[in-house]
Amino acid sequence: MAGKIKARDIEEVKTRVNIADVIGEYVSLRPASAGSLKGLCPFHDEKSPSFNVRPAQGFYHCFGCGEGGDVYKFIQQLDQLSFTEAVEKLASRIGFELSYEEGGASPETGQKSRVLEANSAAALFYQEQLMKDAAIPGREFLKGRGFDKAAAEQFGIGFAPKGWNGLFDHLTKKGFTIEELVTAGLVTKSDRGAYDKFRGRLIWPIRDTTSQVIGFGARKLFDDDQGPKYLNTSDTLVYHKSQVLYGIDLAKKDISKQQRVVVVEGYTDVMACHLAGVTTAVATCGTAFGDDHIRIINRMLSADKDIPAEVIFTFDPDAAGQKAAMRAFADSAKFTAQTFVAVGPDGLDPCDLRTAKGDEAVVAMIEVKNRYSNSLSSRNWQNSTSHQSKGGLPRRVQQHRLLLASKTPQCVLLIPASSPVGSTWTAMTSLLWSMPQARALVSKLCQICGRIRNRPRSSPETAKRHRKTRPKLQFLP
Repeated sequence: MAGKIKARDIEEVKTRVNIADVIGEYVSLRPASAGSLKGLCPFHDEKSPSFNVRPAQGFYHCFGCGEGGDVYKFIQQLDQLSFTEAVEKLASRIGFELSYEEGGASPETGQKSRVLEANSAAALFYQEQLMKDAAIPGREFLKGRGFDKAAAEQFGIGFAPKGWNGLFDHLTKKGFTIEELVTAGLVTKSDRGAYDKFRGRLIWPIRDTTSQVIGFGARKLFDDDQGPKYLNTSDTLVYHKSQVLYGIDLAKKDISKQQRVVVVEGYTDVMACHLAGVTTAVATCGTAFGDDHIRIINRMLSADKDIPAEVIFTFDPDAAGQKAAMRAFADSAKFTAQTFVAVGPDGLDPCDLRTAKGDEAVVAMIEVKNRYSNSLSSRNWQNSTSHQSKGGLPRRVQQHRLLLASKTPQCVLLIPASSPVGSTWTAMTSLLWSMPQARALVSKLCQICGRIRNRPRSSPETAKRHRKTRPKLQFLP
């Protein structure tokens, strides 16, 4: 059994590593008082920076929640590593070879380290397979979406062979055990043995902020594949889909520099944006955009009110895209940034837009963005799409003509024009505004709008009293 890392090596690694550089990969830092840096604390939610880093002393401290320590403690907490794993990770970062109490070179480390090693080896295997004849459908898929060999190499795209155990055989020959590969989510174990999780699919490696491969996303290519269109790594010791953003490894520096994040819906959209020059694009991995994703983004953005950061969402104009937009809008207040929505011409996503109209069109789509401020909303949503689709709005949106948009609470609702709600609007908005749980009521409106009949309108006095505060109704042309 391997011994402990020698104490002198632990101190040597800590001395050589710049704590500001390490923390700067997780948190957007800016100069504070003499010799210190500050940013938003990664350990609790806040909108004014109280997290301080002192590079000369080699420690950090948050005056908001009290968290503090050295670079090892920071890595332990943020990456959920043991102390030994944190030391080994930082030693690998600077190319320092550790020695151990019982002597010898670096031994096999803990489970998390082995998972990362297996993922790295798998990523190389998949990339090699992309150049083989069996991967022609994969290369054709990429070519059809405007991605050449250089783009595939830049993003590490690979191909999983159709066989049952190509990756398994390759990695076991490199010394990985079945248990380690199962733990990494690369193979599935059955009564007959183990077989590859990804087969006959195009592969995207998913990396963390330190560029380590933590998982994979896979798209099916063949008609005889009965699985889902996209298949991702299941949650493992190092991969938790609710805490992962694809492309964050490539985007992190420009996010911090530009104070802008562009959130798109898929792997190919991230690729298209980066290749077009929108280098702050990221995407979720098989899950909805949630609180953990917001925390990751907030850590990289500044809380400087004089230069507000921007988070720009792009959504498809179909039902799923609208649902995602509504969900993101509900959480917009959680960002330490202004939030915007960008909609492509004719409802095209960034990948299709780049293929059809070139890089400039993708850049233009992001620049011609609209604030979420009042909602998705009134004229904002209309203006972002009026020049982009026949009739002024995406087809799905054209089916709805009444838009309810209020500032407090933040909520958006599309109501069918044929609904009786239109004829009883004054009464309903007065009721809506008087209830503390207005957002819950909004969710009920769609259920009851078809059953409302001849509700009495409010009196002139009531209408006058609520004129400045009640939600506004707009008829979209």
